[in-house]
Amino acid sequence: MASKNYSADQFTVLKGLEPVRLRPGMYTRTTCPTHIVQELIDNSADEALAGQATQIDVTVCPDGSVIVEDNGRGIPVGIPPGESRPAAELAFTTLHAGGKFDKTDQASAYRFSGGLHGVGVAVTNALSKRVVVDIHTRDPEGSGYGHYRLGFADSAIEAPLVRIENSTSRKHGTRVQVWPDARYFDSNRVNIRELTHLLRSKAILLPGLRVTLSLPEQEPILWQYDAGLSGYLEELLADTETITPIFTQSVYQNDDSHGFAEGEGANWAICWAAQGCPKPETYVNLIPTLDGGTHESGFRAGVFEAVRSFMEHHSLMPAKVKLVQEDVTGKMALVLSARILDPQFQGQTKDKLTSREAYKLMVQTIRDPLELWLNSHPEAGRAIVEQAIQSAQLRSRAAKKVERKKGSGLATLPGKLTDCESTDIQRNELFLVEGDSAGGSAKAARDKEYQALLPLRGKVLNTWEVDADLIFKNQEVHNMAVALGIEPHGVDADPEQVLAGLRYGKIMILSDADVDGSHIQVLILTLFLRHFPALLRRGHVFVVKPPLYRVDTTWRGKARKIYCEAETERDAAIERLRAEGVKESAISVQRFKGLGEMNPDQLWETALCPDTRSLVPLTMTLTEQAFLQERFNLLMGKQSAGERRAWMERDGWTADLDV
Repeated sequence: MASKNYSADQFTVLKGLEPVRLRPGMYTRTTCPTHIVQELIDNSADEALAGQATQIDVTVCPDGSVIVEDNGRGIPVGIPPGESRPAAELAFTTLHAGGKFDKTDQASAYRFSGGLHGVGVAVTNALSKRVVVDIHTRDPEGSGYGHYRLGFADSAIEAPLVRIENSTSRKHGTRVQVWPDARYFDSNRVNIRELTHLLRSKAILLPGLRVTLSLPEQEPILWQYDAGLSGYLEELLADTETITPIFTQSVYQNDDSHGFAEGEGANWAICWAAQGCPKPETYVNLIPTLDGGTHESGFRAGVFEAVRSFMEHHSLMPAKVKLVQEDVTGKMALVLSARILDPQFQGQTKDKLTSREAYKLMVQTIRDPLELWLNSHPEAGRAIVEQAIQSAQLRSRAAKKVERKKGSGLATLPGKLTDCESTDIQRNELFLVEGDSAGGSAKAARDKEYQALLPLRGKVLNTWEVDADLIFKNQEVHNMAVALGIEPHGVDADPEQVLAGLRYGKIMILSDADVDGSHIQVLILTLFLRHFPALLRRGHVFVVKPPLYRVDTTWRGKARKIYCEAETERDAAIERLRAEGVKESAISVQRFKGLGEMNPDQLWETALCPDTRSLVPLTMTLTEQAFLQERFNLLMGKQSAGERRAWMERDGWTADLDV
């Protein structure tokens, strides 16, 4: 078949809200429209966080539409500088438009907010059949307060912004009614349970805020928590036996002398349960982070450090038991509300925080206050310590049940392997590191308790068309297989049986962030897919994404370093610094030529530390296995050169290439 031509005629530029309507899953969850309603609620909550709103009312109507109303300042109706349309219209029709980008100005309307990308209510409008916005706010010329209305149909303006009347008694606030478009969601009805949890959390996180939810044919539900997080956690633990009282406190930076922005910090409530405890609830600038993130990881690390310090001070450290973080925090009930100046989230739905600086901030925020609290409540501290030691002892006994192969058997462990101390197979990690020099840095950086290293010299053999009994002729493949402790097997093998001798629960591919590094990743993946497929089926394999650049700046006495994985991320970081007023001369960029150039502390922070590294899990289902076999036959088979060339000419433009 003749290859298709690729010309400028086939080049498409998506404008306005077209990207959202074409690929809604990139911007929101498409199971139901709850998240696009949450965008409206988050805007109202940001008004409350700024001290400008005291009430949020949400109504779910019988026709499926939802109304969100607050008594904040109202969306601005004036025309921003350099624009020809009112701010309210821009907010609902233009991606990356809003009042939440300037985080450095102390007088910013939204210095701390969940708004990050400026796509919130624009996504709401893009995925709705209709949107009607009523705004009560001060007139642009400042002469009084007016009632304005703006309407949309299928994301296009149906009724331009118009001033309807004067607002009585200086009324102010915003009311938005949306009709979600069923074409974009599995169900066009909001999830009432999720909506209830969201609204209650806003009331919890903002003591004194009055929040109501009205459902068809039901009495309105009212939430108002004057006790804040402590009262909420007490409510969550009503049926749970606890071993400590609730510890709650708020700690925020008074200035930027500690390397963090003024106002950053956290409010928390924690308690230790005797057995199971509720799932931790964490928030960033009032946004619920359902999957946690660096703020939760840093908070737990700070708790662990504080408890260990208490143990050392009171001579409670066990002689033959090594505590890990999970031993201390495994039964800790937690409600955490973090305040971050410029939060970075994983995805537009903001379910997980990825800001590396948040980890350090939370460690610093909780460590000293908790240590002081433990010394003031020694009985509670001793109860936490006893529980942690018991957990460590149980974990140690469970790990000893797993037969670990060291030097016994026919094959001895490869000499280049730097093994770990732990016998906990599920916790242990093996890093397959590109090059001896990188292996040296990683060896100095690793946590030797549970992280093992195997440096690989040069490119791994392409084993796609090599029989299983011949792959061990290659030294690097031999070393990997022996270190893992498993034998080659076919796609139909029972994973339980072939992985019985596996020595590490996580296998990490750590290579340079360049073309050669990507090639090594592909070759190792080829080996696993062809000869060790059970590793992929059971989710044991990961690719570590080290940074390619580091952006450094020292501005007004504050040193900052930002790691970036690609050029676009580097450019965005530099633009962000410029927007904050950092001079060009104060910004320096370092490009890492390879892992061997990175200092151990840099390598730990970006590639080895479980809380701050970036991982890509490599998994496959039985359904995907057949497709992958076919695709790798095409890409890695020596006899498929002609087909490979035809594919590159026909579909090569669809590949995400690193060249």
